[in-house]
Amino acid sequence: MCNLIFDIDGTLWNTTEIVAVAWQEAANAYGKTGAHITADLLKKEFGKTMDVIAEDIFTDVPSPDDRQTLIELCCRYEHSKLHSITHEVADGIIFPGVKATLRKLAVNNDLYIVSNCQKGYPELFTDKSVTEDVIKDHLCFGDTGTPKGETIKTLMDRYGMTPEDTYYIGDTLGDFEACNKAGIRFIFCRYGFGEVPSPYKAIDSFTELEKMFS
Repeated sequence: MCNLIFDIDGTLWNTTEIVAVAWQEAANAYGKTGAHITADLLKKEFGKTMDVIAEDIFTDVPSPDDRQTLIELCCRYEHSKLHSITHEVADGIIFPGVKATLRKLAVNNDLYIVSNCQKGYPELFTDKSVTEDVIKDHLCFGDTGTPKGETIKTLMDRYGMTPEDTYYIGDTLGDFEACNKAGIRFIFCRYGFGEVPSPYKAIDSFTELEKMFS
C-alpha cells in the first residue's frame, strides 16, 4: 500500500487550449491588459502558483491588487468553460489510460491530488473524469495559500503519510523541487509540460504506473 499524490495539468489532462480561450475572454472583458494568452504560454506557466502566473502573464498590469482581480476573473471564466464541457469532450483532453489506471491503482493504494491551482479545479477534474470515488482527498494552492511543497506536507500530516511510502507524480521542475522540500520521491511524466533532470523514476505513459504499484 502506497500513497500516490498526483499533479493535474500535464499529468492527468491537458486543458490548455480551453483555458487559453477562457482567460483571453476574461482579459478582454477586464479591459486593462493587452496580454495575448495561448495554450503554449500556459504550458510554460501551469505548475506555478496563481499569483506568479498572474505576474508572468499580465506584465502590463502593475498593481498586484489588479492582477489578483484579473486572475480571479480568469479562473471564473475557466471554471465556467470547463464545467460546461461534456464527458466526451473531457475524454479528449484526459491523457490516455488515466481513468482506467487510476481505478486499478486505487485497489491497492491511496490516491490524492495536490496542485498549485485555484479552489474547485481538482473537483472539476474528478467530475469530468468520473474519478471522485477513487481520489481520497485533494489540496491546492487555493486551499492552503502555500507553495506546493508545503501543501504536500500538509496533506501528508493530515493522513499520517511517511516519505517511505509516499510518491508524487508530476511533470515539471517545480513539482520535482516541491517533492525535494517535502522529502518524498518524484515520478516524472515525460509526456507533460516540463523537463526534469534527475527524477526518482520517469514514465512515458500514465499506464506504466500500474506495474510500479500493482
